[in-house]
Amino acid sequence: MMRRRTRPAECLLACLLIAAAPSLAIAEKADRDKPINFSAEQPAEVDFEKRIGTLRGNVVITQGTLTIRADRIDFKQNADNSLSATAYGNPVSFRQKKDDSDEYFEGYAQRAVYDGQKQLLELFDRALLKQASDEIRSNYVSYNSGTNIFKAEGRPDTPGTEGPGSKVRGVFQPRAESPLGGKGAAKGEPAAPAKDGKDGAGRDAKAAAPLQLTPAPALPAK
Repeated sequence: MMRRRTRPAECLLACLLIAAAPSLAIAEKADRDKPINFSAEQPAEVDFEKRIGTLRGNVVITQGTLTIRADRIDFKQNADNSLSATAYGNPVSFRQKKDDSDEYFEGYAQRAVYDGQKQLLELFDRALLKQASDEIRSNYVSYNSGTNIFKAEGRPDTPGTEGPGSKVRGVFQPRAESPLGGKGAAKGEPAAPAKDGKDGAGRDAKAAAPLQLTPAPALPAK
């Protein structure tokens, strides 16, 4: 099967956006120690000896804070008890809690591939990756919760579907130390909240904590 050659413009666009984007926090580490629960509305094909299965019809798989919802999911339990799955839906939804935080990151796409051992989530076709009010959209987004790095590539829409096309789009909200968010803190110190517990933009001070930048290496041409 022939692989599509990535155009230099697409690589440049993806790298520029990644370098400017805040990283997502590490996924909940304790999830792989939890049991894998699954449900589906249609007859399932499950091999309990090999710990693999195919589920169809309003499928839901959970493991700790991780939840995947789709029309169909092919899944397996890895040797380290982590979950790996390929999901198809309109759309697939993926949600997982960040480590040492009450916040979640979420992913949506027509197809999702998750490798629990590598902590890698790949979203294909009309992909959306969200963290609070920040988001990134394209026809391909990957996120590694072990390295806190996500990448996005502009890819043509799949024939017969309407999506973002060969574009990457994103929205990143102002940081707490931004001039729009009030007076910034001294270097190396966190921004101090106002007396009413709100930051200068009227948001809850705890939720408006600054995010750390994590630049990603350039994408190699394929």
